[in-house]
Amino acid sequence: MGKPLTLTAADAHHLGAYRADPAGKPRGGIVVVQEIFGVNHHIRSVCDRFAALGYAAVAPALFDRFVRNFETGYTPEDIASARKYLTSLDWDALVRDTAAAIEELRPVGPVGVIGFCMGGSVAFLAAAKVDGLAAAICFYGGQIIRFADQKPRCPTQMHFGDKDANIPLTDVATITEKRPDCEVYRYPAEHGFCCDERASFHAESASIGWMRSIRLFDQVTA
Repeated sequence: MGKPLTLTAADAHHLGAYRADPAGKPRGGIVVVQEIFGVNHHIRSVCDRFAALGYAAVAPALFDRFVRNFETGYTPEDIASARKYLTSLDWDALVRDTAAAIEELRPVGPVGVIGFCMGGSVAFLAAAKVDGLAAAICFYGGQIIRFADQKPRCPTQMHFGDKDANIPLTDVATITEKRPDCEVYRYPAEHGFCCDERASFHAESASIGWMRSIRLFDQVTA
């Protein structure tokens, strides 16, 4: 359903992306922000799911600044391979590249952003730093705690797992206290519970989180 394309960030950096479009006129656009595993099969499938619901979706390749076309799966070896790039992250650059995807979708109507893992933190930063977003949805963003004093400029949801070994519940409590303007949801699940390609997938929590996300996007694009 989707196709590759090239985006240009505000600092003239060129990065790859995946775009999926609906069969008819889009009701809006959604930027899908990757985990540390690149624009892989799971992220592309999320874009395709949004396209099937009537949204144009773009997933920017955020690792292109230091490793081109990186994507991997979820085996222990894959996870170790992806983690080595965490030291290369530049959060301002990640937001610039996400903003490039937002601009790509502006012509189709209201634009929201959704991110998972690393992308959940990037989605939160985009909500705080990028003007004109319709909504932001952040799944298990472990670094949101670092940025929780920043106020989102659009309706924002956050989704966390109570059994997430990577995100302490004390962090979730602090985020909830600092950001009463956001919707914060918790689930009886581990990190990565929305990805059906991971061992930590939790079908019930994923279904509820997805429905909450779609409800918000539908509201802001109505």
